[in-house]
Amino acid sequence: MTTLALDYVYRYLHESVLDRPEGCLRLATFSDAEEAHPYFFRGDLVRPRRTADLLRGLMRVVQTRFHVPPAMLGRILAMADPVVTCSDDRVRFEAFSGCCGVYARIDLLPSAVSGETFGRGTTNVDFNQAMLSALAMVRGTDAVSLCVGADELALSRNRSTVVEKKVKLPVRWLKGFVEVQACQGRMQHVLEVPGVEAMRFLRSLPRMKTGRRETWVAPIGRGLRLSQRESPGAVRVGGLERLRVLENLAPQARTLRVFSDPSTGASAWQLDFDDCRFHLVISPEVWRGFSGEGQALGALASEEWRQWVPKIRAALKWEAVIDLDQLTAKTGASAEAVRRALAALGARGLVGFDLSEGAYFHRELPFDMALVEKLQPRLANARKLIAGGKVRAGARTAEEIEVFVAGSGVEHRVRLLADDARCTCPWFAKHGTARGPCKHILAARILLAKIEETPDE
Repeated sequence: MTTLALDYVYRYLHESVLDRPEGCLRLATFSDAEEAHPYFFRGDLVRPRRTADLLRGLMRVVQTRFHVPPAMLGRILAMADPVVTCSDDRVRFEAFSGCCGVYARIDLLPSAVSGETFGRGTTNVDFNQAMLSALAMVRGTDAVSLCVGADELALSRNRSTVVEKKVKLPVRWLKGFVEVQACQGRMQHVLEVPGVEAMRFLRSLPRMKTGRRETWVAPIGRGLRLSQRESPGAVRVGGLERLRVLENLAPQARTLRVFSDPSTGASAWQLDFDDCRFHLVISPEVWRGFSGEGQALGALASEEWRQWVPKIRAALKWEAVIDLDQLTAKTGASAEAVRRALAALGARGLVGFDLSEGAYFHRELPFDMALVEKLQPRLANARKLIAGGKVRAGARTAEEIEVFVAGSGVEHRVRLLADDARCTCPWFAKHGTARGPCKHILAARILLAKIEETPDE
């Protein structure tokens, strides 16, 4: 089994290093331009040990493959390059697991760093084994600075001034980034426990893999417990072993907040510290990667947002928290148009979603985002159905719209409701809407949008 990947050449001015004598942590950043990326941020870490632990936790996610398909060798793909975004008041690190079923993010808030300069931008950072070893030796009393960028030359251990590393960027990462924010945008806050109770719960998790067992995490007193049946306030988890990433971080946390997506069953586990946050978002099942969920397909197929997206994108200035009211006033769009446009921008990786703030944040991934729609086979097939004249409108009432889509020797019936959709195809019978809309529902919505845009004769 081969893995679809995109060829990218990552160029770093130097290796990422922790200069112990100077106490400076230098993260080499990738730039696709001829010139190196300037510094996004340079400053001192207020709690260096905690930040080092969080970064190691992030890299534990990156270097782990929680699920290996039977036809695939159990090798870890070369994907250990987290994405870092610097805004006016915080630094964010994002990454996926090797199987793309776990998304992790670190938010360093203003009080976590004492910065000399802040810039704005998103880039990749190179984390090598030497860097991970150095992070493991950081102590709380060390003076450590964080430099994101390469404004000046930093010497690595081998005195190399330029490091070129060619990697194959898996398409799953590209698709995963645009899918995970769609899940987070629907998530609801379900549970919250103190850090001490979170630590007790995480340490009590079974050591064996539980991917084949349906398990629920339910509240009990001030803490959490495992259950084999659903109950009020419980969160379903597929693969408890994925939560063990949080075990070593929980002792320092103030609280653990848990969110759940009622549509897909994905869940988010957020550790809150005094000056930072660690987010872990896990797919409904161990074998389900976010890259295949299809939750962003609706936004990608919609035509309603197109007139506003360019203006709204131009108004974004690397905000750590995007204020809908301010964006509405700045662009002249309605609040609903802004929300739809942000969802569409999220489907293209141009904004992420922060559960703790309940809002989007601006970041532009260092990938060719023009490929996003091309990498969605369901959407591509839906547009082919439209182009081939295989979609026709049926009856229309106040409650629903009927659309017929020609298939292989059969015509599928699609029913578009106010907040739902139904299709008679086998794919929908198996998955419903838990993994995004089928190609027939997408084609029906595209056709309906075209009909509504066409003026009456």
